[in-house]
Amino acid sequence: MNAKDITGLILAGGRGLRMGGADKGLQSFQGVSLAMHTLNRLRAGGGVGSLAINANRHLLDYEALGVPVWPDADSDYAGPLAGFLTGLAHCQTPYLLTVPCDVPLFPLDLAQRLATTLEAEHADLAIAVAPQSDGHGQMPLRAQPVFCLMRVSLLPDLSQFIQSGRHRVQDWCDLHTTALARFDQPEDNAQAFSNANTLNELHQLESQTP
Repeated sequence: MNAKDITGLILAGGRGLRMGGADKGLQSFQGVSLAMHTLNRLRAGGGVGSLAINANRHLLDYEALGVPVWPDADSDYAGPLAGFLTGLAHCQTPYLLTVPCDVPLFPLDLAQRLATTLEAEHADLAIAVAPQSDGHGQMPLRAQPVFCLMRVSLLPDLSQFIQSGRHRVQDWCDLHTTALARFDQPEDNAQAFSNANTLNELHQLESQTP
């Protein structure tokens, strides 16, 4: 799979309720917005050809970042799967990679490792799995399904799934041949998939960044 076959989509279409209604993608991280930081990180990784943003508010601010902005067709903030559907509907490449805007330390080689795993297992989609604290001192592997590389041919299936009233990403993934890309190697950052649901969590992640 060549990088030009993959469109990277930044998911920034949520309400940001746990941030007091703030638009997450426009919050500052290391002097730029989270959305811009995510764009820069995807570009630095070199694993995608084109880039776009899924957003539903402040569209002019997102358009100023220099990539296409794709709002959800449905305006009721239906969650990440709505962003998946929007991306698949607009995507001009065979594969779509989704990355949430609120996980600023995601691995630079994310796209390559997901692509390698998807191809090796001849899967419909690939998602990341990484260690995550269970609150009891253990770090079991947990799926990170919003970090998803999927075939664009899944569009009709996803549309039908959402129309049936279902909106959980993992439930949809479970219906397909899903490859699991492990990010638990010694060189992997243990904080790579930590997300910022609050401004305090965002500042903590910023303070941990070299």
